[in-house]
Amino acid sequence: MFALWYLTFAVDEIRKQDTMVDAAVLAKLEEGFAKLAASDSKSLLKKYLTKEVFDNLKNKVTPTFKSTLLDVIQSGLENHDSGVGIYAPDAEAYTVFADLFDPIIEDYHGGFKKTDKHPASDFGDVSSFGNVDPTNEYVISTRVRCGRSMQGYPFNPCLTEAQYKEMESKVSSTLSGLEGELKGKFYPLTGMEKAVQQQLIDDHFLFKEGDRFLQAANACRYWPSGRGIYHNDNKTFLVWCNEEDHLRIISMQQGGDLGEIYRRLTTAVNEIEKRVPFSHDDRLGFLTFCPTNLGTTIRASVHIKVPKLASNKAKLEEVAAKYNLQVRGTRGEHTEAEGGVYDISNKRRMGLTEYQAVKEMYDGITELIKLEKSL
Repeated sequence: MFALWYLTFAVDEIRKQDTMVDAAVLAKLEEGFAKLAASDSKSLLKKYLTKEVFDNLKNKVTPTFKSTLLDVIQSGLENHDSGVGIYAPDAEAYTVFADLFDPIIEDYHGGFKKTDKHPASDFGDVSSFGNVDPTNEYVISTRVRCGRSMQGYPFNPCLTEAQYKEMESKVSSTLSGLEGELKGKFYPLTGMEKAVQQQLIDDHFLFKEGDRFLQAANACRYWPSGRGIYHNDNKTFLVWCNEEDHLRIISMQQGGDLGEIYRRLTTAVNEIEKRVPFSHDDRLGFLTFCPTNLGTTIRASVHIKVPKLASNKAKLEEVAAKYNLQVRGTRGEHTEAEGGVYDISNKRRMGLTEYQAVKEMYDGITELIKLEKSL
């Protein structure tokens, strides 16, 4: 009888340890929370991490990878100038820490409530988009990308070096099977020759080690192990392996032929998915590391030259807001426009299909060009 009681007690203790948050982690959480609360941060993390939510989540861990609230929020705790400030260390974090993720997702994705369900994936009629700028006066380049996570693997902060390498090997062999327009070559970052590296930099294909926001989220461990780049012979199709997401699939070219670019992306995603199962959730759609990049995960963008609208930023922002577009500098997030050239993309990725997300961008850019012509 005693042996049975002792065994039950021991199992309970192990379970407790398994779900307990380390004292050092708790201390770091409490200190970080106090500093954030006292700061003038405008992040969504600060907005929604109330004392009540914090106290409710600080002792929780994800079942499989034992991720804590600190893993979720440490980037935002270290960088008070974050726009969002949280990442998902693994897919289960979206459920375990839902009290924080759900309101942030709703805020960022334009009202996607916790009772809402993302629609089934639908790329629609790929031939229905044309060229947004047939005369090549305004649009310098166009690209459409999506993020994907491989089923059965956690996100960056929980990946081991062995997993990084295993994923790179799977991705490399999968992509080497692509044919036709998508046929190309995979370049691992580890041991990359200087000449190859320089060529990829010149083509603006090479990604660097993550910025301070990603570093703080522990997303850059074992760099450059398991990271790589694939591009087709025409340099219009690109896959990043283990940058911020497991996979970033990108279709791009000079000019404004969105139809051709979107068709290429759709073909590629379908081909890759036949060989690599993607991480998907019935409510949130495709799952990735960053909550801004869920659902369709589609970002369709143009680099566009609108000098007249650039001198009337309020008007530009007004049209952008009407079509749910995000306006930023051409060097990416947190940058200003140079010479009246903006990077403009769809902002909404959830609660609508891939086709609808790209159509918002298509309609918005068409409207902006019309407006620029009229000024």
